[in-house]
Amino acid sequence: MSDRNRLVELFTEKAQLTSAIVARVKTLDEALAYTVDVCEKKEACQILMSGCESELSDKAGELCDGKPGKVIVAPALPKADFARLRDMCQAHGIHCLSGGMRKHLGGVDVGFTIAQGGFVETGSLVLDSDSEELRLATMLCEVHVCMLPVSTLREKSYDVAEQTSALASDGPSYVAYVTGASRTADIERVLAIGVHGPLEMHILLLED
Repeated sequence: MSDRNRLVELFTEKAQLTSAIVARVKTLDEALAYTVDVCEKKEACQILMSGCESELSDKAGELCDGKPGKVIVAPALPKADFARLRDMCQAHGIHCLSGGMRKHLGGVDVGFTIAQGGFVETGSLVLDSDSEELRLATMLCEVHVCMLPVSTLREKSYDVAEQTSALASDGPSYVAYVTGASRTADIERVLAIGVHGPLEMHILLLED
């Protein structure tokens, strides 16, 4: 077995232990089609806003009914790639956004990102999250789909230290290590999924 295949197998094993769903793709278009398929098959994310059960003014009522349907967000995609994703979404009646995340604080269905790296040790992703739009997209979505180029896989967290430093070399920065879906056991030591972020994590290993 080649070292590359060994890293892929070990990463998949570790990521699945965090309840992540791991799949392999050959192209970005295949990853985008996967993302649209995930969104199409899930129930639409509903805005949960306090007071919507009460008698409201017309303006307040519009906030409660403001979600346009299923939504995919992909704030970090280049324009040409985003245009292809948008066309795929339109064909399935899904709204596709590249920005304006603060207008969707009630949640979005799927967030799509591309990782800058990953390490096998814990099945974790490295995301350059300087963009507020990207940070919000990955936190507000019910499902996070992240494409990880296999060539960026490393063995341990220490092996991505140099890459992390390079991402932060231009001044203040925000680099995130993402491991599985959001989870916590703070409340009475009961494991809860999706409290601070996505309910599901899909990692698409790109054969580059």
